[in-house]
Amino acid sequence: MAVFREKLKPKQEAAILALLTARNVEEAASTAGVPARTLHRWMNEPVFKAGLREAKLAAFGQGIARLHQMCSAAVSTLGKVMVDPKTPPATKVRAADSILNHTAKAIETEDILARLEELEAAADKPKK
Repeated sequence: MAVFREKLKPKQEAAILALLTARNVEEAASTAGVPARTLHRWMNEPVFKAGLREAKLAAFGQGIARLHQMCSAAVSTLGKVMVDPKTPPATKVRAADSILNHTAKAIETEDILARLEELEAAADKPKK
């Protein structure tokens, strides 16, 4: 949240972290030590929304990195299932296939985000 650190108060930063892990807004408010009403109000403020979005993207990025790490294991699982005639393949193949599919989607998402950032940067450049 480096971009918004100066604009957000410590309680707001705590609330953002709580929102990433809590089951609901009320639980997040309690964890952050603020009234739920206050947290609901903050969630409508542009700077808080932007900070929350940035935190969510960072968490998502960590998940994508984990998928990339798991891709090799998924391929190994598929390979073992393919060559072992004794192993019931259905569950293992489904899990491996799921990891591969999620990894492919993550790559597509990263590509889209990179292109969007490039477009935004180009749009922000002053025209001559």
